[in-house]
Amino acid sequence: MKEFKKTGYLNNDFKIFHLIDQGMAPVNFHFHEFHKILILLKGNVSYCIEGRSYDLQPDDVVFVPAGEVHCPVVHDQNTYERIIIYISKGYLDGYRTDSYDLSQCLSEAHQKQSHVLRIPSFTTSKLGQIVRELEHSLDSKEYANELYHNLLFLEFMVQLNRNALRNSIEYLSNTSSNQKMIAIIDYLNEHLTEDISIDSLSETFFLSRYHLMHSFKEETGYTIGNYLSTKRLLLARDLILQGEPITNVCYECGFRNYSTFSRAFKKNFGYSPREQRAIDTTLRE
Repeated sequence: MKEFKKTGYLNNDFKIFHLIDQGMAPVNFHFHEFHKILILLKGNVSYCIEGRSYDLQPDDVVFVPAGEVHCPVVHDQNTYERIIIYISKGYLDGYRTDSYDLSQCLSEAHQKQSHVLRIPSFTTSKLGQIVRELEHSLDSKEYANELYHNLLFLEFMVQLNRNALRNSIEYLSNTSSNQKMIAIIDYLNEHLTEDISIDSLSETFFLSRYHLMHSFKEETGYTIGNYLSTKRLLLARDLILQGEPITNVCYECGFRNYSTFSRAFKKNFGYSPREQRAIDTTLRE
């Protein structure tokens, strides 16, 4: 079974990159264990996320929640320039109260069935100004720059959420032609913990087994089995970190026996479920 890869690593609360490529080689589908925000600065690029495709314009803001499979599609050899921001899930969880939630921009995009925010006059907007200041502070040696960089990032997240919640903001529609495949992907995510088979999917969506498997792989770059396994493992990891009993997590996430679950977990994350629990407990002490 061909696997899609987890790429990128985050050892801090957040990390910011300014990347420029020309004639970039094709990028395979991949996922991260953290949230990702991309701001396109230049390039003829589409972005594929969970079966949905978006044709981007400069200054578009792309939301990729943790665990969602995605890849850019660069359509020519011209410059592809973007700002990429990695944000740990735990960091955003720390900024959630009854009056605000800095991860709301992600859930708002999800409710709008989109991953892309198009902000009018982004370059001259307050959000655009903060992004430029964030870039400047990346390598600055000025007094208390680390503290200032952290404060700027919080201001960026506040302004991003304010923009995401405005009625005048455009959430980009996806341009995927295969809407049935999007429905299948949504169905898999909504029924992750249930017993799902190729036969049951074929019956639910009125497709032959061959056509279902072939189309899913063609549209997304991975198999249904690999997709389900990875999504279940990500869910299991979240539940373990929340303190759920490990054996319960195994069966709640759709795995039929513990040994299979434990091997798959270690292969994916580098730790067994019990080692993951021990690491998390140590970090909390």
